[in-house]
Amino acid sequence: MMPPSPGPRRPGRHPLLLAIIAAASIAVSAPSIQVAAEPRLTLPITRVDVVGFTVADMERSLEFYTRVLDFRKVADSEAAGREFELLTGVFGARARIVRLALGDEQLELTEFRAPRGRPVPADVRPNDRSFQHVAIIVSDMDRAYARLRDAGVEHASTGPQTLPAWNRGAGGIRAFYFRDPDRHFLEILSFPADKGRAKWHRPGGTLFLGIDHTAVVVGDTDASLGFYRDALGFTVAGESENYDVEQEHLNNVFGARLRITALRAPGGPGIELLEYLAPGDGRAAPADQRANDVGHWQTTLTTTSLDPLLPLARAHRVSLVSPGPIEVPEVALGFTAGALVRDPDGHGLRLIVR
Repeated sequence: MMPPSPGPRRPGRHPLLLAIIAAASIAVSAPSIQVAAEPRLTLPITRVDVVGFTVADMERSLEFYTRVLDFRKVADSEAAGREFELLTGVFGARARIVRLALGDEQLELTEFRAPRGRPVPADVRPNDRSFQHVAIIVSDMDRAYARLRDAGVEHASTGPQTLPAWNRGAGGIRAFYFRDPDRHFLEILSFPADKGRAKWHRPGGTLFLGIDHTAVVVGDTDASLGFYRDALGFTVAGESENYDVEQEHLNNVFGARLRITALRAPGGPGIELLEYLAPGDGRAAPADQRANDVGHWQTTLTTTSLDPLLPLARAHRVSLVSPGPIEVPEVALGFTAGALVRDPDGHGLRLIVR
């Protein structure tokens, strides 16, 4: 027996088309669902407290910084114990820590009595990402350079350089790189009348005035801004692109072309990002550098809470040296909690709560 005929098909829309129209109708009529954005991970910095580094011989360093550069000693202490080990990432750490003041800013020198670390590598270059220096402002570049030359400092520039007038962001600035007895890089710098903070132009100042900023070499400025500006709350205070023969002789890097970004927190000296657009052969910071190595620098940043530290570190490729926030005896170090980390390029940052 044949199945009954379905009869003629009634005119109308194809079933698949009807399904698509129905789904679209539901989507339009349904209330929209708002997906909450992930909260941005921030750890706002209130101040760049102090810039510091490890030294091999404290008495030798004190002689240099106080006699040649006119710093004055304001604190001298010793630190040891479990909290200090965790804070520095150095087992068995015992160190002498001296704070030196110049104007309104301070420098912190740390000599590890135990265990001793390695010296500054002989082949470190100013375009390597381990490079860091502090910029000391002087009222008279010629007199300051004469003082350094008389003291027999090691030149890192060929001599003082005046940046060219065509460079709107840096034209007229005079600068000179040199090294301290441990071969840390330092800079003396003088501003023309139209540049620099007002405090550097007060009449009647001494020869060495204070610390304007610390500078670090980075591999990618935009990535670093994602950390320093967006996560830590620094503001961009100035930008320039520096090149030409004066810049080459200042940095002692042939063909140097730099993107320079000046950052400021609400208080303290600035942090300057140096990205070498050329040459591109700068080496990454050594992954095995430790706080007791003489090549170690750490910039101390104050904040109100270290609670966001661990998720922020995961989000921004920040390496933890301390295993997390460490509560420390306030009498010994001047703060109640801290952590040592390395930024995405390997530069040491000590985050503290007072």
